[in-house]
Amino acid sequence: MNKKSIAASAIIGGVLIFVIKIYAWVISDSVALLSDALESIVNILASVMMFISVWISARPPDESHRYGHQKIENISCFIEGFLVIIAGILIGRAAYGRLFNPVMLEKLDYAVLVSLFATSLNGLLSWLLMRTASETHSMALEGDAKHLLSDVISSVGVAIGLFLGKMFGIPLADPIMAMIVAFLVLKMGVDLVLKACGGLMDETCNDAEEDIRRIMDRHKTSFVDYHNLRTRRSGDKVFAELHLSLDGSLSVQEAHDFTDHLEENVRDELPNVTLTIHIEPEKNGEKED
Repeated sequence: MNKKSIAASAIIGGVLIFVIKIYAWVISDSVALLSDALESIVNILASVMMFISVWISARPPDESHRYGHQKIENISCFIEGFLVIIAGILIGRAAYGRLFNPVMLEKLDYAVLVSLFATSLNGLLSWLLMRTASETHSMALEGDAKHLLSDVISSVGVAIGLFLGKMFGIPLADPIMAMIVAFLVLKMGVDLVLKACGGLMDETCNDAEEDIRRIMDRHKTSFVDYHNLRTRRSGDKVFAELHLSLDGSLSVQEAHDFTDHLEENVRDELPNVTLTIHIEPEKNGEKED
């Protein structure tokens, strides 16, 4: 399944899950289940943004965007994280009010089972998104997958807390679990924002650098040395550059052919990496700038 198809599926799945969770809240009046439903709204909005960002990022480079449009995925991830933070604040506010006005919930067993069914659908959707993100190196898909996974974990925690609360007759269990969910949602939102900012600020891609160094080490007998290796991420793409010192006696054609071979090697093994090599001739142990 390609990026656009899985992104569209996430929107459809999100709407279905939201309807199921709203039903669970209506029959139970649980603020914790309401918090789950509210987060599903964020999930839908995030999935819509993800679909738009995936669609735009697939456009080829043009005169105005010579490096392509992939950074729209970073922007989408940033907005998604911001929305998640807002949802966490709203959930915490609702839970705080219920702490001082606890209510013994009715029809809880059935409501929680309905909610857990929706959660299982969320888990399946998260798995599909993560698998596609791994195959396509998509930051937007990965962010949405982790978002949904956090939702699954928090929903299971809420269900456990509600069952324990009903079993021991503790009405405060509902708002306490909602507060825990609020904390998890807030943390998730902050993590998404920080990750998006890392890409927008051209944070180094350590994994890509390690892979490039591994490839360069295989060819170390064919050049003098390399330095100034730099990387930055743009959506699902990584742009890298390095300075390569070659024997000064090589012809321009020979140096060009060798760097072409290196760049092709990187493209074959790391299809999401674009490497640019700057050649520096070296003669008698001294580099010629």
